[in-house]
Amino acid sequence: MKKLFSILKYGLLLGVSALLMWYALKELDFEKMWAELQSANYGWVGLSLLMGVAAYMSRAYRWKMQIKPTGYQPSLPNTYNAMMVGYLANLVLPRMGEVVRCTMLRRSDGIPVNKGFGTVIAERFVDMLMLLLAITITFLSEFKQIKDFFWELLSSKYSNLEQTIDSLYWVAGVFLVSGIVIVLIGLRYLSRLRENSYFQKAVQFVKGMLQGVFSITRLDNQAVFWGHTVFVWLMYYGMSLVVFYALPATSGLGFGAALSVLVVGSLGMAAPVQGGVGVYHLLVQATLLLYGVPAEAGMAYALLAHTSQTLLVVIMGVLSFIAGMVRRPSALVPSETKAMANHELNR
Repeated sequence: MKKLFSILKYGLLLGVSALLMWYALKELDFEKMWAELQSANYGWVGLSLLMGVAAYMSRAYRWKMQIKPTGYQPSLPNTYNAMMVGYLANLVLPRMGEVVRCTMLRRSDGIPVNKGFGTVIAERFVDMLMLLLAITITFLSEFKQIKDFFWELLSSKYSNLEQTIDSLYWVAGVFLVSGIVIVLIGLRYLSRLRENSYFQKAVQFVKGMLQGVFSITRLDNQAVFWGHTVFVWLMYYGMSLVVFYALPATSGLGFGAALSVLVVGSLGMAAPVQGGVGVYHLLVQATLLLYGVPAEAGMAYALLAHTSQTLLVVIMGVLSFIAGMVRRPSALVPSETKAMANHELNR
């Protein structure tokens, strides 16, 4: 039954992606879009791929920094391979990659999955902060271009928005009451729960995960960590910008337009569909329309940017998977085990 549910879930997400792509392409002139793609300067696309590689390497080093305070020191190649296999897994089933990458590190370096997953949660939190910063800068610098778009969107959906907000209030109320009831029951039977082996395992798992989450507060060098974070997002921004120069219709766009594409593209990639397919293309095309880019050229840009980066993830992810499988799982030697034990005692 569980396997059937997974298949149905995967099929549903794939169907949503296909539907969104059909909707994005159904009214476009394919001859114009193909002409745009044929006239593209793929040297700029190649530069965006190099920026992507640099961003992934930087992210791997940053993740390695996060893991160290938990008492483990995986090698950079192992950290990189685990991360890229995780990104590859996300193309198959959204959010599966977070578990896969932690499982890879457990196999290669013996790092508990809960601690690894905690560091991934912290990583996602940092990325959310950077995205919020990018959104703020975009609204301040590009408000003139996007205000009419959002005003029309909100005006046309105002009545539905009111109904949605009312429904959210009810849902929030139900969750709040349910949470209070669960906490009260837990407190009432806390002594019995502490004796339950499953509860004890759950507590240990959460403790390990929280250790991974708060590892970000115990880094050896905060400046280096945040330097890598800024570098990664500058590479993301550069990837959006240089692909503009690959197409005649977008080559005249400036830095502000690239920032807008970065923001909406990141939101599209965060959608719970495989690789943001469909959502990314629709959002980026709609954003470029605000800057006077024809629909066909906007879709050509979205296809170039998204497809090239997806192929990069597939190639790097497959190579990382092969490298991870070829390497034998590393067993901790006594000195390493003792060092980790001392690290835990000194904390």
